[in-house]
Amino acid sequence: MHYSALLATYGYWAVFIGCLLEGETILILAGFAAHQGYLSFPLVTALAFIAGSLGDLLFFLLGKTLGPKLIARFPALAAKVDPVNALLLRYQRGIIVAIRFMYGLRIAGPIIIGASGVPVVRFMLYNMLGAAIWAPLVGGVGYLFGKAAHRLFTDLRHYQWVAVLALLALVWGWHGWRQWRRRRAKK
Repeated sequence: MHYSALLATYGYWAVFIGCLLEGETILILAGFAAHQGYLSFPLVTALAFIAGSLGDLLFFLLGKTLGPKLIARFPALAAKVDPVNALLLRYQRGIIVAIRFMYGLRIAGPIIIGASGVPVVRFMLYNMLGAAIWAPLVGGVGYLFGKAAHRLFTDLRHYQWVAVLALLALVWGWHGWRQWRRRRAKK
């Protein structure tokens, strides 16, 4: 099966399942595929929004029902409880919106928030706001990367000699640096 046929057949499912869990990498790749014309960017964004909101809600509800047991069972999760709770006390709405952008808290964050006693409706509302920001932003990064790569490789054809000279300069500089380090190490 050809690459484009695979993307057309399974691309949207991959976006949905990937964004249901974590999603950044798959969403960036989907944005890139949308720029290439294999996927529809509005559909990718809509699926990422739905799956991201639903995934976080599932983890939130898991935290609401099994939070203390999960936190006690996983030490890495327990280590994140106090910092997240401290932030929640001060900036509850903002943390719910921003938790999906915080590295290492994409899954743990909603679980901890669920265990903290935040009302379901409040979480859903601010979580959906965060997903509405996240989906086009992260997907857009992939789309813009595709646009930049296309422009770079199209323009590179006209400036091949510059690329060759730059590559030669890098190799020459690296070689000179290695020789300098060897001489310095011998002293």
